[in-house]
Amino acid sequence: MSRRIRRFGFTLLSALVLPVMLSADASAQQVVYLVRHAERADQQAPGGQMMAATDPPLSPAGEARATRLAAMLKDAGISTIFTTDYRRTRDTGAPLAASLGKSVVVHPARDTPGLVARLRAEHSRDVVLVVGHSNSVPDIIKALGGPTITIAESEYDNLFVFVPATGALSRIRF
Repeated sequence: MSRRIRRFGFTLLSALVLPVMLSADASAQQVVYLVRHAERADQQAPGGQMMAATDPPLSPAGEARATRLAAMLKDAGISTIFTTDYRRTRDTGAPLAASLGKSVVVHPARDTPGLVARLRAEHSRDVVLVVGHSNSVPDIIKALGGPTITIAESEYDNLFVFVPATGALSRIRF
């Protein structure tokens, strides 16, 4: 690799990382990863019509997605994994928790303000993963100071990377 390319790469990395380091607020997480739970297994009603179960497990596709998520984030420095009290969120976070030797922290799905307060108070300098729902993930991002986003009911492949200190948000499909 030429010296010019290496210098450009270092300059680009510095331009991305230094503002985050310099503007980091003591009350803001380094990085918050957020995902909606992976695909859930729905139940088939008599007559062949699909019905959503109240608290279904993950489907085989969802289990595969949860495994991919664990592989993607295993070296991300995640200290805590938050899920809601629904099985599908716990099952989405479980492969990463197992690979890191950690337990998931279950927080009530209907208490987004409480989760945001907990992130700020208990994990102010940590890298965390939050596994939520199509309605709660956008609310959490917004409450942490991020932009307004939406997640379609059919979308399970979004990994959001949010830096609260700068408000920077990236969406990665996985």
